[in-house]
Amino acid sequence: MNEHPLDLSFDPAGIVLDRRLGLSRQLYQALRERVLDGRLGSGARLPASRDLAAILKLSRNSVVRAYDQLYAEGYIESRVGDGTYVSQLKKLSTKPSTGLSLGLSTDLSTYSSKNTEGSSSSDRSGDTLERLKNHHLPPPKSGPPRAFRVGVPAFDLFPFQVWARLQAGFWRNPDPARLGYGDPAGEPLLRELIAAYLRRSRGLSCSAEQIVITSGAQQAISLCAQLLLKPGDCVAVENPGYRAAAHALSLHGARLEGIPVDGEGLDCEVLETLADCRLAYVTPAHQYPTGVTMSLARRLSLLAWAERSGGWIIEDDYDGEYRYNGAPLAPLAALDQHARVLYVGTFGKIAFPALRLGYLVLPEGLVQAFSQACALAVRHSEVGAQSVMAQFMAQGHFQRHIRRMRRAALSRRNVLQAGWPRDVPGLGPMPEVAAGLHVKVDVDTLAREAELVARAETAGVEINPLSSYWLDDQTPVDNHAGLVLGFAAVSEAEIANALMRLRKAWR
Repeated sequence: MNEHPLDLSFDPAGIVLDRRLGLSRQLYQALRERVLDGRLGSGARLPASRDLAAILKLSRNSVVRAYDQLYAEGYIESRVGDGTYVSQLKKLSTKPSTGLSLGLSTDLSTYSSKNTEGSSSSDRSGDTLERLKNHHLPPPKSGPPRAFRVGVPAFDLFPFQVWARLQAGFWRNPDPARLGYGDPAGEPLLRELIAAYLRRSRGLSCSAEQIVITSGAQQAISLCAQLLLKPGDCVAVENPGYRAAAHALSLHGARLEGIPVDGEGLDCEVLETLADCRLAYVTPAHQYPTGVTMSLARRLSLLAWAERSGGWIIEDDYDGEYRYNGAPLAPLAALDQHARVLYVGTFGKIAFPALRLGYLVLPEGLVQAFSQACALAVRHSEVGAQSVMAQFMAQGHFQRHIRRMRRAALSRRNVLQAGWPRDVPGLGPMPEVAAGLHVKVDVDTLAREAELVARAETAGVEINPLSSYWLDDQTPVDNHAGLVLGFAAVSEAEIANALMRLRKAWR
């Protein structure tokens, strides 16, 4: 038990909890709010879990779970033998936002004439075609998944029988009102259920009206680029990073600036040196491909940059449901007090990518413009998959499937970690994997990276070179080398078999 007196800035009596709801989640949210608004200042001591449990009349486990989540997200830190303290953080500004500024007119009926001032539509088409020639993004891997394919979940665990039953039920006797033209932002029930899911599981306060359904995360990113950028605008992307997002942004005329990623995520000090940056694309929960989780200090710095500069942040939370210690981390958008973050979610990493179902959570000032853009581009998206997914969520199948997928991914990760080849020259050890569906392993040189990937391919094992995730305009160097492996796509037995073949190939 912590024998030190409580810090005077901490007032546990001010915390009111509803006993009918999840107590640890409420306590976590109450403490997080106090840290962010300054009521709990940097360096403030928190009571021991046993003391706080006695004060609030909770079980100690509820307090421990709340503390664990705060620790995982960087709000508090433990000092051995001395107790628990609030981390050293910059206070977020709480003044209201000065307003939104779109890269294009929110009257989308006129956006084509404003998109490139002084240019004809044929000139712009030529620019886009020319940009397409310069994009060399390889197509996604096709065919049945094999070890260690990146970017796909466990297809073998999806409840296809349940899905087929729900789909048959929808099409057996569809409501005629659902067969005409619908809401361009997507099925209202699905948007309501997504909003409720994000509020409950991710701490993201949003309404159904802020959600636009898309054909996967890639369309969501492309839509952001179309509406928020003008040709020539500077856009910051993680480097190494998700190349498909960078290509989508570049295709709309963005001038890409690669920002280094270190152990805390995107380097915000480098971002600050870009005088005219319009937008930053980040994967803060589980950086793609390095697997780093963006620290709380970096998250606050990134939000402060967006507020000062009037810039936008696209937060791609592509596999945020997969966290193996505690609850999923609260997204960057949950900290956003100035309506600068556009949150991208997808069902592709929980169900399967071919479903082509994703969504955007938008600041309220952007909702009308994005809905108009969807109406002009596709009128409205396909109704069947959205309606079936809504029933899949409403009947509880979605949450059960997430729990099953998380357990399976953890088991498959454990098999990979236990069987990873050791003492292979030039190959680093398998790091700890706390989140996500893939892992990055260090390799000492680019030549060794290429050799290991080639030998793995001859053994029928699929491994991505880390060097392929860097922007094209950089000359690869040895510290760009590494291996990226997905561990969720195939069963534990197939992982063990692939590791056996790797050990022979790399011997």
